[in-house]
Amino acid sequence: MFLHHIRDIKDPEHPYSLEELKVITEDAVEVDDKRSYVRVTFTPTVEHCSMATIIGLCLRVKLMRSLPSRFKVDIKVAPGTHATEDAVNKQLNDKERVAAALENPNLVDMVDECLTPSYE
Repeated sequence: MFLHHIRDIKDPEHPYSLEELKVITEDAVEVDDKRSYVRVTFTPTVEHCSMATIIGLCLRVKLMRSLPSRFKVDIKVAPGTHATEDAVNKQLNDKERVAAALENPNLVDMVDECLTPSYE
């Protein structure tokens, strides 16, 4: 149900969506509408994925743009699926770090490219 918001985000390194690569799945999205809470747990394609933070940032930005502002969004790497899981999770859920990342024009361009719909 909720996956439609993020299913077509493109992987930064591959010509496929995060859903096609099984980076995100329906089971990995938790929504609590009453508490205005969303958690997305994603699984990088490899344990040392250098793009894990970018993927998480894409998920966060897409949800920020799609959901009412009342929602608190948590983005997490699936436990045991990335070598620097704790560091990635900390970075993706720290408001100041996310804001700083979104002030970097190169990162914003990369995120926007991943969020641009591909009409196939």
